[in-house]
Parts: sequence; C-alpha cells; structure tokens
Amino acid sequence: MNKQHKFSLIFILLGLLSLMFGGLMGVLSSIIYLEPTFLKSIIPFNQLRPLHTTSVVSWLILSASGGIYYYISEKEKLSLYKPILGKIHLSLFIFTGIGIYTSFLTGKMGGREYFEFYPLLIIPIIIGWILFAINYFNTLLRQVKNWPVYYWMWGTGLIFMIYHLMEAHFWLIPSIREHFIKDISIQWKSYGSFVGSWNLLIYGTAIYLMAKIKNDDKIGRGKESFFFYFLGLTNLMFNWAHHTYFIPSQPWVRVIAYIVSMTEWVIFIHIVYNWKKSLSTKEKKINLLTYQFIMSSDLWVFLNLTLALFMSIPAFNYFSHGTLITVAHSMGTTIGINTSILFASVSYIASSYGKNNDVENNKSIRIGYKLFNSTLFLFWTVLILAGITKAIWNQSSLTSFSTMHTDSYPIYIAFVVSGLILLTSIYMIAIPLIKVLIKKTKD
Repeated sequence: MNKQHKFSLIFILLGLLSLMFGGLMGVLSSIIYLEPTFLKSIIPFNQLRPLHTTSVVSWLILSASGGIYYYISEKEKLSLYKPILGKIHLSLFIFTGIGIYTSFLTGKMGGREYFEFYPLLIIPIIIGWILFAINYFNTLLRQVKNWPVYYWMWGTGLIFMIYHLMEAHFWLIPSIREHFIKDISIQWKSYGSFVGSWNLLIYGTAIYLMAKIKNDDKIGRGKESFFFYFLGLTNLMFNWAHHTYFIPSQPWVRVIAYIVSMTEWVIFIHIVYNWKKSLSTKEKKINLLTYQFIMSSDLWVFLNLTLALFMSIPAFNYFSHGTLITVAHSMGTTIGINTSILFASVSYIASSYGKNNDVENNKSIRIGYKLFNSTLFLFWTVLILAGITKAIWNQSSLTSFSTMHTDSYPIYIAFVVSGLILLTSIYMIAIPLIKVLIKKTKD
C-alpha cells in the first residue's frame, strides 16, 4: 500500500473504535431504564446519551470516508490530488473529536440533537469536509471522464454534507432562533438531510462493493442504479418533512414527504436482489463475508421499510413520535443497514491483505456475524414493544408514569440484555478487523 494513503486505514480504525465505544455507551444508557440513578453521580444521562449517538455517527462518517479514500486511491489507482489534504482532514477530525468528548465529559455543551457539543467545534468539522471535497473532485475530474453512479453518490454526499452541517447550525443566527416555527423546521430539515448525506456515501459504497464482487461495472452504470441515485437525492432533499408533521406547514409538503420516503429503499432492495441472482457460487465464496453483510443490509432495509411505512403515516406518526418506536427506526437503519454495509466494506478492505481466509474464515467474525443479525432483530422488536406501550399510555393516561414504567420492566430487561449481546457481537466482528488493519498500517 502507498504510504501516503495509509491515513485512509486510520480513518477506518478510528471508526471501528468509535463504534465499539458508542455501543458501550448505548448499553450503559439502556441500564438507566432499569435503574434511573445508575451512573448519575459520575456521568448523567444528558451527557451519556450524546456520547453514544456522536460515537455511532462518527463510526458511519469515519469508516465511510476512509473507505472512499481507500477505494479511489488503492483500488482504482487514482492519484490523489493532494494526499496532504487527506492527512489534514484526518488530523482535524482527531483533534475535534478530542474536543467533542471533552465537551461532553465536562458538561460544557450547548448544541442540539446530533451536535450537542460546544457549537464552535463544528467549524473544524466543516473545514475537514471541505478539504475532502476539494481532494475528491480534483482527483476525479482530472482522471475520470465517465463517472459510474457511486462516484456521483460520493460526490453529491460530500457537497450536501457540507451544506447541511452548516444549516444545522443556522439556529445560532438570532433572527432564526427567535422564530420558533422557522427554527424547528430548519433544525429537523437539516437533520433529515444530514442523514441523507451520509446515506449517499454509504449506499454508494454498497454499489461499489457489488460491482467489485461481480467484477462487472455495469451495476455502477445501469439505469436502475442511476435512478436509485436520483431517488436518494430526492429523499435527501424532501423526506425530512415526515419529521415535522406536528409543525404547521402546507399539506403538499407532507404529501411529498410521505410519497418520497416510501420509494428509496424499495429500489435498493430490487438492485441487491438482481445482483444476488446474477452472482455465481464462486463469486459469492471469494468475498463471502462482504457478500453476507450486504445481504444483511438488504434484509434490514426490508424490515425498516415496513416500519417506516407506518411511521410515515401522519396518524401513526402522531402516536409513535417521541417513543422508542422512533429509536427502533433509527437503530434499524444505523445498525442493521448502515453498519452492515460498512462492515462489508471494512471486511472487503481487510481481506485485501495477506490470505483472504484470514478474515473470511475468522471464527470470531463468523460467530459474531450470526449473533449480530439474530440479536439485532430481538433488540429491534423489544424497542417497538416498548414504544407501543408508551404510545398507549400517552393516549390513555389511565395510570401514572411510574406505574407504566414499572409494568414495562420486563421489556426493559430484554432491552438491556439484547443490547449487551448485540454489543458483544460487534466486538467479535470489529476486534479481528482492527488487528488486521493495525498490522497493515505498520508495514
């Protein structure tokens, strides 16, 4: 591997460590449902929760970024415009990450959902993304004329990531912050589009992997893939509105959001299904682990689409909003879909070094993979049950909150136990991958 490009592996290593730490913070947060005073004197829930969410989002961002850097420079053999910009990008994210965790641990926060840290820390993050975009576009525009769809997805994701990170902080402008409806509308719009931006990066990675496993770039240039790209772009721009049903707005905005939010995953399922049918047994076996994780993501797309169909119905959204049903939706997406795709990406990269069987046949990863999917389904189901219980209580209020909470105790136990087993499965997958990548960075 070109020494100038080793920073791409460091991105991925940091992403895996973020996932492991974020998962641990999630399990500790879940214990508070059983024992409200748990860790309260050491680190209260309002600091513990952002440690969880920020770390998991960092896993998505870091591993997707590292994968893109790696694929264009190592697999596609494109000369990076300025490798130094990638290293500066990595350094900015490392030092900003230290600042963010310091902000959480000291309680000096002040931001909002997804960005609870001290608001000024967003500046070096945005600068890092700008450097990434400069490097990316100068590299590809100079060397590639006919872009496959995954190049478009990565590039579009970068541009929108920069804009929506800025948009998420428009609330710092007094004229927006002082107008409640405008403020909350922009806030939730930016969050929905922020998620859409990283989805373009991750789904672009999925299509790239499918093309490489098949050893046929038609999947990256087919009409269906480009239709999926434009559909994803439409989702990024408009599906955020299903988060704002409770805000006074024009009915057509809600209708468009409802229709758009139903479409993107359906096309992705179709693409993966056709790809699976076209693969030979040999092609599956050569990259078996990557193949299996992509198929896992497809399963979770289907399950999460089913839940999203209900959540996008305004009447159902009215009952489910603010309950653990919303958490089930985000967990199903973040872990089931995005994490499965990124595990596919990391395992594909790790398998490139040494003997392929070192990763493909690793016992810990094989067991972890099976445990990951089965436990995640239990975890997801438990969250939905807990959300339904809360939604019913919200509407009836026949008992006190404490009584409802006590009655839900068995569900919370299942929530904590399944979360702990899920975390174990993630460690079983991540640790062997980390070992392979660390070894490669030392070579």
